[in-house]
Amino acid sequence: MEYQIWLNGEYFPRSEAKIGMTDRGFRLGDVLFDTSRTFNGKVFRLREHLERLYRSLKYTRIDPGMSLEEMERVTLEVVERNEDLRKSTNDDYMVTQIVTRGEGGARANSPRKANVSIWIDPIDFARYAPLYDAGSHVVITKTRSYSAEQVDPKVKHYSRLNFVMADLEASDVDEDAFPLLLDMDGNVSESTGANFFVVTDGVLRTAGDKSILQGVSRMTISELAKQLGIPFSEEALQPYDVYTADEAFLSSTPYCLLPVGRVDKRQIGDEVPGPITKQLLAAWSELVGVEIVDQTIERARAIQAGA
Repeated sequence: MEYQIWLNGEYFPRSEAKIGMTDRGFRLGDVLFDTSRTFNGKVFRLREHLERLYRSLKYTRIDPGMSLEEMERVTLEVVERNEDLRKSTNDDYMVTQIVTRGEGGARANSPRKANVSIWIDPIDFARYAPLYDAGSHVVITKTRSYSAEQVDPKVKHYSRLNFVMADLEASDVDEDAFPLLLDMDGNVSESTGANFFVVTDGVLRTAGDKSILQGVSRMTISELAKQLGIPFSEEALQPYDVYTADEAFLSSTPYCLLPVGRVDKRQIGDEVPGPITKQLLAAWSELVGVEIVDQTIERARAIQAGA
């Protein structure tokens, strides 16, 4: 058995869902997406993810042919359709809405109908599990983030060759490392599909949203920090601030919050994960009713055992 995918109103087994090679999403990267995840089969902050998707659609002038409310309803139907399989494996997964401009020629106004799909993707628990104790390794790359004058980073799209090149650069240093991109001014922006945070003297610090995606996980961390009384600052950060930080972590939909132990092979802080990272992880686990680290470790073991 495999998860079922919704594509233009029909369901397909995940391995069989396809669009044509003349689609502009394939030919030109003219495609938007957003990704949320489940906890015990319940989608976390789906409305916020869809609101971000529809801002991106409005910005790029793609009409999905569906209202936000309809996209939300169909997404929840997809989740319900896959619930028996999820339960049988004690799993959680990512759910992604993908909207291409559609079949068409070179001109952006030539397609008449978007291709819309809703995907179920596994979470790479096996990769993340050991990093909650050991900490991930982050490498600052020479490849930069897009500037707002090129493609606004607030738009979540698949035209991401810079992310691919940054990932290759990080792999040259450590095949398991995560890249960290700078913006065109040399300030810290984001990782590939993740926001980046440091803690300095008890203050939680992250980049402002000029050159990053406005992450829903980032929003959640900001809210949790406020509830916990942790000082929070959005500001320009340089590599200096990263190297001299007391703690660092990444935030993203699949793993929520991932401690960083090293940046460019330099140890960050005296303890991984650090105390504020631990506080935030515990608060997030309480919020969703799932012990995030325990679930990741248990699912990693099951995957490695072939379950």
